[in-house]
Order: sequence, then C-alpha cells, then structure tokens
Amino acid sequence: MTESISLPAASLFVGIDVALDKLDLARSDSSQVVTVANNPEGIAQIVQLLTPLAPATIVVEATGGLERDILAALLEAGLPVALANPGRVRHFAKALGRLAKTDAIDAHVLVEYARLATPRLAQKRSENQQELDALVTCRRQLTQVRTEQSNRRRQTRSPRALKAIDAVLKTIEQQIKNLDAQIAELIKSDEDFSACDAMLQSAPGVGPVLSATLLAELTELGSTGRRQISALIGVAPFNQDSGRIKGIRAIRGGRTAVRCVLYMATIAAIRFNPIIKAFAQRLQVTGKKNKVVIVACMRKLIVLLNAMLRDNLSWNQLNLVKALDL
Repeated sequence: MTESISLPAASLFVGIDVALDKLDLARSDSSQVVTVANNPEGIAQIVQLLTPLAPATIVVEATGGLERDILAALLEAGLPVALANPGRVRHFAKALGRLAKTDAIDAHVLVEYARLATPRLAQKRSENQQELDALVTCRRQLTQVRTEQSNRRRQTRSPRALKAIDAVLKTIEQQIKNLDAQIAELIKSDEDFSACDAMLQSAPGVGPVLSATLLAELTELGSTGRRQISALIGVAPFNQDSGRIKGIRAIRGGRTAVRCVLYMATIAAIRFNPIIKAFAQRLQVTGKKNKVVIVACMRKLIVLLNAMLRDNLSWNQLNLVKALDL
C-alpha cells in the first residue's frame, strides 16, 4: 500500500504567469488571480505582497526573457522562486486534465506545479554572471545569423544581393570578434571565472567558446553528480523499455545551446584528446554507430570537466579520475 505524502497545511504556493504587459499571480489559498503591470511598479507590488506571506515556492514560467525582471526582484527579496520550463508546465497541465489555456488558468497550473512537481529553486546570480550569460547568448545568436547568411550566399547569383550579404557578413564577423574580446576580458577580470576557465581550457579539445558557454549557462558544473550534469545537458541516455520489450536508449531534453557547443568541442577532442580518442576507438571497435560514439564521448568529456571543477584540478592533475570508466 502506497502512503500519500501530505504537505503542511500552512504551505503557500504561488504561480506567476508572465506576459509582455502584465503579470498574473495565483495562490494556493485562493481562487482569485491578482493582475499587475509587467513593469517596475507592478513587480514591486508583487514583492510587497509576497514577502510577508513567506511562500514555500513561487513558480515563474520562462517566457522568452520577459520573466527576467520579476525573477530578479523575487531573488533580490530572498523569496524561494523557481523558473519553470513552459513545455514541462504544459505537459503537466494536460496530465491534470487542464486542456483550456488562459493567463489565469496558466497561473493556477503553475501553483499546482509548484506544489506537486517540487521544481529546483533558482539562485541569485552575480552581475558578472548575468553579463557573461548575455554576451555568450548574443554571440550564439550572431553565429546563427552568420550561418544563415553564409547559406543564403551560396544560393544567390545576383551581384547586388551578394554585395549586400557580404556587407552583412563582414559586420557580423567584426561583432563576433568584439564579443569574443569582451567575453575574454570579463572572464579575466573575475577571479572565479578566471580560475575555472584556466582549468577547463587545460583539457585538450576545450577552447574559449565552450569554456565561456559552460561558465555562463551551466553554473551547476562542478557542484553536482556525473549523472545529473549529463542529464542537464541532455547527453544522458534514457531507457525505452516496456514489459518484455527492450527499446533503444536515447537522449532527450537538456540545454540545447550548451549541447551544441559541447558537440563541436567533442569532435575536436576525439582527434586531439588522448583520453577521449581512446574511449571513442574502444566504442568503435565494439560496432557502435558514429553518433552513439560522439554522444558517449560528449558525456565522457563533460563528466571529466565536472570532476575537474569539483576537485579544483587541471587536466594534467586528473590522472585518477581519467583512469575511471566514467
């Protein structure tokens, strides 16, 4: 017989649905929804309302960056707030039978998500951490535009169009170079970033782009286990079994932006990193498919990097950990 888990009666859970011009707040102790403007005044009202209530968890749904101000204000006030993935929240709503979708309904769904899903609480980040995240994100977006324009150039025959595309590409290249310099300077100016960057780049195959991406978008690196860090990136294989059927394990979820950069770094590591190279060759001998080998090497590399930051070791000092079958 399965025992149900009951929460303390005094626990208060809050959900905040974020839109461009408004914030809808729902509470577990009320059916009403409080709506305020999504501006400094409205955010201040929410903080003033929630601070004396001491809620157990506040859930804010990620909304393309529109949630950043309210999230920062709640963290600044020392309130327990979690940032929820909208896809997961939608699946959660369907599991509850909530098929209709309005801002008010979404706010109440977030309340149930806070109460039942126990999401991981967000942590307040330093100004340098936020700045590095913004710079790395901007660089990634410009790189995507560069790729789009380069692909468009190969399909263009008009001399005038080619001239315009070349001008765009030249500007983007210069902006990417500027961002690389700004990212490097920011990392150098921060003692924690600088130390972690030196450790990460001591590993063959890890360059400044991967190092900056990990520092900006994988803050859990070095403070969590190997299985958790693999799952966060999306390189942990999950079972697909049912009854007597044993399905093929596959990766899913995770942080796509980090995984893409890690993929490119792993391609280089398979060639130049002796540990990753030997690991890949061992898998290839057993007949593993090429993509399976690459993903396994991605997992191996991130687990090793996680161990380096966890134990404060450079690559050459990691002999014991490198010898393990991670």
